[in-house]
Amino acid sequence: MIESKVQGVEGWPHLEVQTFKEVMARWGSAVTIVTTRQATIAVGMTATSFTSVSLLPPQILICVDHNANTYAAISKSGYFAVNLLSVEQVEWAKRFAGLQPAIPDRFEGIAWTTAITGAPILPGVLGWLDCRVYQALAFGDHTIFIGDVVTCSVADELSGEGAPLLYYRRAWRTLAM
Repeated sequence: MIESKVQGVEGWPHLEVQTFKEVMARWGSAVTIVTTRQATIAVGMTATSFTSVSLLPPQILICVDHNANTYAAISKSGYFAVNLLSVEQVEWAKRFAGLQPAIPDRFEGIAWTTAITGAPILPGVLGWLDCRVYQALAFGDHTIFIGDVVTCSVADELSGEGAPLLYYRRAWRTLAM
């Protein structure tokens, strides 16, 4: 069992970073690829920090590390897309997470399209949301981007009908039905 190690710092307790990471690793999350463009270059990253915010108006949020190339690209472009991955797309998840350094162009061999904003939409995903940045809120080492969903789609009958790809305890998973 992992125990919290609380220490006082100027009157405020703080958590051991590794303990915090271990607790958060026990939160199962759906895996997405967040995409945008930096001028004409497609940019993307694997992300699990994603959720809906509002139904009316339709809004979602993503959290992006300030050191990620995708952070700078979203900040400049003002738009992004969230592509919901199926378990069959685990290799894409690894590639966009930077776990396949032999493939420097993360979009290599992927016939992506665009919707309204120009953000890349990946083929065969379970669904996607095309968003314009409504608000950006910096907290710690990440920024929360709240996006107005301008268009979205679920998978068609010929693709993306598989189980969602999940990330739990630092491993790629799927639902057990």
